[in-house]
Amino acid sequence: MGGINEQALGGLREALRGSAVVPGEPGYEEARAAYNGMIDRRPALIAGCVDVTDVRTVLNFAHDTGLELAVRGGGHSGPGLCLVDDGLTLDLSPMRWVDVDPAAGTARVGGGTQLGDLDHATHGFGLATPAGIMSTTGVGGLTLGGGHGHLTRRYGLTIDNLLSADVVLADGSYVTASETDHPDLLWALRGGGGNYGVVTSFTFRLHPVDTVGVGVTVWPVDRTREVLQWYREFLPAAPTELNGFFALLTVPPGPPFPEPIHGQKMCGVVWCYTGDVTGDAFDRALTAVQAPGPPAFHFTAPMPYPALQSMFDALMPKGLQWYWRGDFFDEISDGAVAVHEKYGENLPTDLSTMHLYPVDGATREIGPDDTAWAYRDATWSGVFAGIDPDPANAGLLRQWCVDYWTEMHPHSMGGGYINFLGEQEGADRVQGTYRGHYDRLAAVKRTYDPENFFRANQNIPPAPA
Repeated sequence: MGGINEQALGGLREALRGSAVVPGEPGYEEARAAYNGMIDRRPALIAGCVDVTDVRTVLNFAHDTGLELAVRGGGHSGPGLCLVDDGLTLDLSPMRWVDVDPAAGTARVGGGTQLGDLDHATHGFGLATPAGIMSTTGVGGLTLGGGHGHLTRRYGLTIDNLLSADVVLADGSYVTASETDHPDLLWALRGGGGNYGVVTSFTFRLHPVDTVGVGVTVWPVDRTREVLQWYREFLPAAPTELNGFFALLTVPPGPPFPEPIHGQKMCGVVWCYTGDVTGDAFDRALTAVQAPGPPAFHFTAPMPYPALQSMFDALMPKGLQWYWRGDFFDEISDGAVAVHEKYGENLPTDLSTMHLYPVDGATREIGPDDTAWAYRDATWSGVFAGIDPDPANAGLLRQWCVDYWTEMHPHSMGGGYINFLGEQEGADRVQGTYRGHYDRLAAVKRTYDPENFFRANQNIPPAPA
C-alpha cells in the first residue's frame, strides 16, 4: 500500500463516496494511466472525488499523512502534473457534469468535466464558450492555464468568460471566487494554473454558437514560406468571426483528406467561421487561400460546433507518447519562417506537429492587468509537439521538440502558454510566462496557500511574508 497505514486507508474509504485505490489493487493501473503515454508515475494513492465533501476529506488525508498532493481534472497535462510518484492524486473525474442556464447564458461545470461534455450540453441551446480544440481535454486544467481555441478571436480566452469558481483551499475551507467575493483569487485563477486550490466548479459566460463554418486547407510543405508569409498578414486583418490555426503536419490516412495526399508532409490551416453560414460568406472569406499558391486540398462545410471540437479526437487517443513546448509570438518574422520551414520538412513521426493558435481579436479587449494572463499583446500561441505511439521514439520526439523550440525561442516574446510548458523547464520559464504579474500571483499564493501545499504544478511559490 505504498507505506500508507492500513487503518488510515480504511478510514478514508469509509469517509469517501468516491474511490481510493493503491498499487496492486484492481483498477490502479488504469487509474494511473496518463493521457501522455510518456508519463509513467506511480502514486501511492489515487482518490476519486464525487463531491466537495470528498475533496475536503482527501485534502485532510494528505495533510495527515504528509503525502505530496497532485490534482487531476481531465488528465491532459503534457508533463503529467496530475501524478506524483509515491504521492496522492486527487481525481476530480467523477465530478463530470454541466448545468446550463440558457436564460442567463451561463453554464456551471464540474471540475472533472471534459470539453466534449460542456460542448454537448451547451450546444443543445445554441450556445458555447471558447475552450480548446479537442473534446477530451479537461475543462479545469485548460481554464486555469488561460484557454484558447476555435472561438478565441471572436469571444476571447476561456478565462475571459470565467465568471466565478468554487474552490476548496489548502486548509479545507470552501469559497466562491467572483468579481465581488475573493476577486484577488478569481484574478489569479484566470491563468495562474493549479496553484491556489481545488476548483470544484466553474461558471462560464456563453455565446450564441451553433453551426459553424469549418475549413481545412493544406499545401505541400515546401510552400511553408509562402503560406506563412501570407497567413501572417491575412489572419490578423480578417474579421474576428474567422479563426484559423496554422499547422505543420503529415496528412493522416482518412477523411476529409483524399488518398493521393495521405502520408505527405504539409503545412495548412484549420478554419472556424462563426458568421452566417447559410450563404456564401464563409467561402468568400477564404477565397484568399489561393494567394500563396494553389492548395493541395481545400475543404469547407458547415458543421455543428461539437463536431469541429471532436474532429481530432480519434487521431490523438489517450496513451500516445508526447513531448511539447510552447512560446508566444507577436509576429511571424522571416527568421521564424525559416525555422518553421526547416522543422516542418523534418517532422520526426507522422503525428508530430506544430500549431500556431491566434490569440488576438477579442482577447485584446481585456485589459493587460485584468487577469493573470500576461500576454494580451501576443498574436499567436505556438506549440511544438513530438507525438508517436511507440515508446522507443520518446528520445527522438524530445530532441526534435527541444531543438525546434531552441531555434524558435529567439523569435518569440520570451514566455509561453503555461499549459504548453513541458516538464523541467524551470522556475525562470514560469516567471517569464507571467511577466510583471508574477509578484502579484505570488502574493495571492501567500494569502490562499502560504505553505505551498499545491505545488505539483507549474509552481508559483508564495511570496515571503
